[in-house]
Amino acid sequence: MTLTLKDQLDLTAIRKQFPVLDQSVNGNPLIYFDNAATTQKPLAVISEIGRYYTEDNANIHRGIHTLAERATAAYENTRKSIAQFINANESEEIIFTKGTTDSINLVAHSLGGSVLKPGDEVLISCMEHHSNIVPWQLICEKTKAVLKIIPINDKGELIFEEFLNLLSERTKIVSMVHISNTLGTINPVKEVIAAAHKWGAKVLVDGAQATPHNKIDVKSLNCDFYAFSGHKMYGPTGVGVLYGKRSLLEAIPPYQGGGEMIKEVSFTQTTYNEIPFKFEAGTPNIAGVTALNKAIEFVQSIGLDQISHHENMLLLRATTQLSEIEGFQPMGTASEKASVISFNVEGVHPFDLGVLLDAKGIAIRTGHHCTQPLMDRFKVEGTVRASFAIYNTFEEVDQFVSALSNLIKKLR
Repeated sequence: MTLTLKDQLDLTAIRKQFPVLDQSVNGNPLIYFDNAATTQKPLAVISEIGRYYTEDNANIHRGIHTLAERATAAYENTRKSIAQFINANESEEIIFTKGTTDSINLVAHSLGGSVLKPGDEVLISCMEHHSNIVPWQLICEKTKAVLKIIPINDKGELIFEEFLNLLSERTKIVSMVHISNTLGTINPVKEVIAAAHKWGAKVLVDGAQATPHNKIDVKSLNCDFYAFSGHKMYGPTGVGVLYGKRSLLEAIPPYQGGGEMIKEVSFTQTTYNEIPFKFEAGTPNIAGVTALNKAIEFVQSIGLDQISHHENMLLLRATTQLSEIEGFQPMGTASEKASVISFNVEGVHPFDLGVLLDAKGIAIRTGHHCTQPLMDRFKVEGTVRASFAIYNTFEEVDQFVSALSNLIKKLR
């Protein structure tokens, strides 16, 4: 039996937790469809940031006074929550970073800088975000390794046979997006990981778009590293997570030097701290990490199965209605797809649609979405992108499509 929104969710109650949604933009009620860029924050997350600064503001780990101990406990509780959230073996395998980009740079620098030699190869896909392209270009240039690209088909799906053909004894690292921020394609990362491991390669998964929508089990995936950002799953900006297998985190060198990541320092030699602290130099975003725990609690209070089902229904409704618009040109029609729809309309520039929709209070994104090589693959400059979250409604989808249809008629 197919469940309806009413059967599953009290959307009114959910939306009340997001104060930013209760406003008008350009004289119209806000419709926020830019969730792939960043999600809005529930009151629990916003309140926790204020609570930390008004009650517990202190640096962590090194203080013995009460505020420092409370701040440390809250910070480390988030680490434990994340380990459970993604089913890591232990909380020490969770590294706090500034975001997915920072996490990928850490792995590229620390792992790539350690294992890559001239002639070695790093594989990424054609659909990667710039944050999963540029760090590998930098480390390949430094180590004289070779960056190779796994092609995709016209539906925006990984060509798995081509991936298998690219694998060899020269493949040392595979880094791939779990869900494309532009196409919405859900990649078969478990199969990718298994195939790469047969050649001894290590695998990093960019999970920035996956963690808000799907259950993540790093033990089941058997990935070596998994990266994601707090702000794309209802948490604060400036906070990210890197999961890594203990054996690898212990083996690779630190990414940055400074306080916290050391055991002993002298002018002749420094010894490094245990994981995870080895990779957390300096004072972190303590308030952000603490508030991220509230974002996880929010997601868990609804359930990722419920969230995914709701968003998939929104995607289906939007895709069905948009397909009726003359000249509609979708980009990304994979059979396994998350709640992102990227498209153009024949004869209309996506930037014009973005500006005119904003005038109606509808927030979508236009441009290349930090995936310029993907745009080159499809021979377009950019697209319109609408992306959905748990607080979006059928009515908002209907209003978006109606407004878009009317604008297209006027522009033509």
